[in-house]
Amino acid sequence: MSTDADIQPADDAGVLKKTYRSVSPRYTSHPNTEMDSIGWAMFLGMLVLLVPLLPFLVIVWVLERGIRALSGVRGRD
Repeated sequence: MSTDADIQPADDAGVLKKTYRSVSPRYTSHPNTEMDSIGWAMFLGMLVLLVPLLPFLVIVWVLERGIRALSGVRGRD
């Protein structure tokens, strides 16, 4: 619930009257090595899990292409 004192007039809306100094230090960009190492660990884990599945995916793809070629069905390629 707001009162009449809380409502700003339309001509003063969004205008900064006074600036304040922050008590927190300024943010400076820095490398985040912890998250970088977690990202690499996830990538390597997925690589270890998915690379062994690659031959099976290739076999399924080759079989699918062979069945399409034998049945005479053309794809959208």
